[in-house]
Amino acid sequence: MIHSRPTHGCNLGQGKPITVYRGKNHVDLARDFTYIDDIVKGCIGSLDTSGKSTGSGGKKRGPAPYRIFNLGNTSPVTVPTLVSILERHLKVKAKRNILDMPGNGDVPFTHANISSARRELGYKPTTDLQTGLKKFVKWYLSYYGYGKPVN
Repeated sequence: MIHSRPTHGCNLGQGKPITVYRGKNHVDLARDFTYIDDIVKGCIGSLDTSGKSTGSGGKKRGPAPYRIFNLGNTSPVTVPTLVSILERHLKVKAKRNILDMPGNGDVPFTHANISSARRELGYKPTTDLQTGLKKFVKWYLSYYGYGKPVN
């Protein structure tokens, strides 16, 4: 998952506490978590549809090959919900250290506008958070050997 920290899965699996930040007025933070396979599809789509080089000496040969696309899942989920799903898949209860978000410029909510990527690349994320976390936990447990892999 993009935006997730792999150490959380490790800490959860080992019974270590994890830090969960919340926004002003105790509002849960929400993120547009995206499964890596969906991000890779978007990156490949961007490469496959890249325009020609603009050339040198000011002679333009085609559209500029440099473009910016937002890639995401378009379904923001609160961080506590993410932790709950991880708890279920890891079969452990998290020791949550709840802290107020520091005033460092982070935002309480993210949501990717993928309209340009959808239109120009045919980008369409297909892995929801539940499925992505199940796949992630299965891989993580088998790769790092922390217990028995999830079915």
